[in-house]
Amino acid sequence: MGTDDMAKARQDGAGSEAAQRRLQMADIARLAGVSTATVSRALNNSPLVNAETRGRILELAASLKYSINIGAQNLRLKQNRTIGVLIPYDRKTHLRLTDPFLLAMLGSVADALTEQGFDMLFSRLPTDRLGEAAATPFDTGRVGGIILVGQWGRHHELNELAARKVPMVVWGAHLPQQLYCCVGSDNVGGGMLATEHLIAQGRRRIAFFGDIDLPEPAQRYRGYCAALARHGIAVDPALQVSSPFLPSGGREAVETMQARGVDYDAVFACSDLLAMTAIDSLRAHGRRVPEDVAVVGYDDIEQSAYFHPRLTTVRQPIGAAGSALVASLLALIDGKPAPSVELPTELVVRASAGEAQVS
Repeated sequence: MGTDDMAKARQDGAGSEAAQRRLQMADIARLAGVSTATVSRALNNSPLVNAETRGRILELAASLKYSINIGAQNLRLKQNRTIGVLIPYDRKTHLRLTDPFLLAMLGSVADALTEQGFDMLFSRLPTDRLGEAAATPFDTGRVGGIILVGQWGRHHELNELAARKVPMVVWGAHLPQQLYCCVGSDNVGGGMLATEHLIAQGRRRIAFFGDIDLPEPAQRYRGYCAALARHGIAVDPALQVSSPFLPSGGREAVETMQARGVDYDAVFACSDLLAMTAIDSLRAHGRRVPEDVAVVGYDDIEQSAYFHPRLTTVRQPIGAAGSALVASLLALIDGKPAPSVELPTELVVRASAGEAQVS
């Protein structure tokens, strides 16, 4: 194809895209019972359109997957220096924002945005409204892009947002057929590190506490299983407890193990909070940590270094995570490619799982 042909193809493509957008706008106008001019004003957040009509038009635009580029246009014009940061919650468990890992991640993102000269608009939203509610701040031009902390089992909705060209970066696990940019840590590797350390301490009956229906704990469980297999230890389903990321999760997991009557000499918990509450519950049952049960957590939140016994854990690089999330989002807003990023994890050895043995 010659240069002229390539230029014509680009023009034809751009014309086709513009025609498609005009067609979608006409559909929205017909369904909303307004003119296309009103639709255009609403999509551009014009004060000439009342709030009720604008809301109806934006809902229709979202249902038709109409790609609104208001936020990105404003940002390029240096008119929008605000990024939306969203932490979803499950209505059933309602994980609180006081969760130490969420607070640390939020602080890391805020610091990274400040360094780049951006403001942060923070919101919480229920997971069952993730797609609709996450897109609204961008569609209305309030933010130039979105950072989501966690996938919360809503991979499909996140793919739909990405297909609409909403500039968005998600903290979470790397999954098959992922259309959105994801920044996360090496969960499989982290699961292997924790389990290998416990095996090195001579532990063989290692319980796993974490909700494997969620992407990140599921990958940590894969690493746990791989480490067991590497040492010829069979995976016992009775040692796995699907604990939510709640303050009560560790206690409930220990109670579940008590009810099962299953013997275990170690615990790998999918968060430091789970590990800490599990240790408290083990003490209540007269079991010593690490003598009777060795415990490894995950995240390396600040409190883990001061807990008693000091917590052995898998460190997620939370500081680097905020910088990576912001850098990827700004690349997307500028129209540049932003491949997903996997950050390394490392084992931090303290007292709760015994000292590392020298081979």
